[in-house]
Amino acid sequence: MEVTNIMATPRVLILRAPGTNCDQESAFAFEQAGAQADLVHVNRLLEHNQLVADYQILCLPGGFSYGDDVAAGRILGNQLKQHLHATVNEFKAAGKLILGICNGFQILLKSGVLLPDHPNTGAPATLTWNDSGKFEDRWVQLQVTSGKCVMLQGIESMYLPVAHAEGKFVTRDDEVLQALEAAGQLPLRYTAASTNGAATVPFPANPNGSVANVAGICDDTGRVLGLMPHPERFVDVTHHPRWTREQRTEKPDGCLIFENTVSFFA
Repeated sequence: MEVTNIMATPRVLILRAPGTNCDQESAFAFEQAGAQADLVHVNRLLEHNQLVADYQILCLPGGFSYGDDVAAGRILGNQLKQHLHATVNEFKAAGKLILGICNGFQILLKSGVLLPDHPNTGAPATLTWNDSGKFEDRWVQLQVTSGKCVMLQGIESMYLPVAHAEGKFVTRDDEVLQALEAAGQLPLRYTAASTNGAATVPFPANPNGSVANVAGICDDTGRVLGLMPHPERFVDVTHHPRWTREQRTEKPDGCLIFENTVSFFA
């Protein structure tokens, strides 16, 4: 008798903390893509870090973890760095996927999960205050400029909302930026048709002033992705700001990232 191997439904751990407010939307997006999503408070993970072994995907959603006290994502990032470093590294080494959205991106960077700290010079990059000096809430055009990240495979461009005050991506120096560029680790950029190929995309198309128009980065494996835009806020046609005025038949852009992430385990 022939035995057919059927992949179990991929499971997603949505890590939340006080102040997280996009956890349920992220869970819904993953479930729409065919996964099973569980909301797990960071305190539970700190008490039972072995529970991550039951999951294939770790998602750090958007929001304001710990009220963004000290700096956006800093406190939860420090918890990951000081208490869950080995757990997260084992998760990565097992070939699993990690997605950080907005505040989740800030957490991944400040924990060293995305870009490990250098023993002498510290963090190679960070996310800091928008050039505008205020919270920016708008929709932006995005371009995928590298094929390294598995969660962006097959995607050329997207139209997604952003909502952040500390989303400006900066590197420690030009050498770090050039190294990330050469390694394909800057796969997602802000773009605008009016720039005519210019290297610098102006505000508001680049909503925060990120160097090289960076909207998202991945680690050296391509299996950890952090991005400032919110794909979970565009998984239904009615989420589009002009859905009542345009005849839209294509799949919402946010769905593509979640479907790629889930199908990686199919």
